[in-house]
Amino acid sequence: MPSIGNFSTIRVDVNAQHVATVELDRGAKSNALNSQMWDELPQALEVLDSRDDLRVVILRGQGRNFCAGIDFSALTGLAAAVNMPCPGRAREALRRSILRWQDSLTSLERCRWPVIAAMQGACVGAGVDMITAADIRYCTADATFCVKEVDLAIVADMGTLQRLPGIVGEGIARELALTARVIGAEEAKAIGLVSAVFPDVQALYTEVDRIAATMAAKSPLATTGTKRVMLHCRDHSVSDGLDYVATWNSAQMLSDDMQKVMQMLASKSREQPRFSKL
Repeated sequence: MPSIGNFSTIRVDVNAQHVATVELDRGAKSNALNSQMWDELPQALEVLDSRDDLRVVILRGQGRNFCAGIDFSALTGLAAAVNMPCPGRAREALRRSILRWQDSLTSLERCRWPVIAAMQGACVGAGVDMITAADIRYCTADATFCVKEVDLAIVADMGTLQRLPGIVGEGIARELALTARVIGAEEAKAIGLVSAVFPDVQALYTEVDRIAATMAAKSPLATTGTKRVMLHCRDHSVSDGLDYVATWNSAQMLSDDMQKVMQMLASKSREQPRFSKL
């Protein structure tokens, strides 16, 4: 697969099935997010969002663990950046830094292509923040998950408290966030955090590649629209969501993609239509 972008902490590849792989590339550090990775993740996703020939993004981590959370060096750098004599200015600078890091992970939602997270080993703290911003999650049998922040005497502030309740339910999310309890792969599947568990990394990557290729073969107008509508519905009422999707489909339903599907159904053909890039 050809690699794209000039990143030092992230590797981005694109294959012939229109699937991009974003790999956290600090395996020796368990892919803990340092300052550079916080900057490079949204840059990489912005590059992928701009490409009309893509359909799906896979997010994974190199090495034994998917992500061990925030690298200590990033916290040290943050402390230095907000070391100001004026408390008000120090707090304003800290708030801007938190918002910037939040936006880094929100880039997974902002990317128009569906994002599949594939996890192995430990997924801790900011790693959980990251995967809750993905659209679909799969993991290996040895994967573990922990909302760790309360053990560090801080409130999780990168998205877990906002996104996890919608994935696993309010009660379970509160219990995980307030206890910092480590859960394994099977429990993660039982509560709905992941959709499936695979025996090892090879099996995980093989199946995720297959699922991504299946998704990539579908209408890009339909998949990108489904992602956007579901994100909107998560944050709005049912009636608002219905109004939004009515407007969305009135703008995009009369497409060449839909005409191809109708022709396939009318001819009773088993050959799936091929959709052009956006």
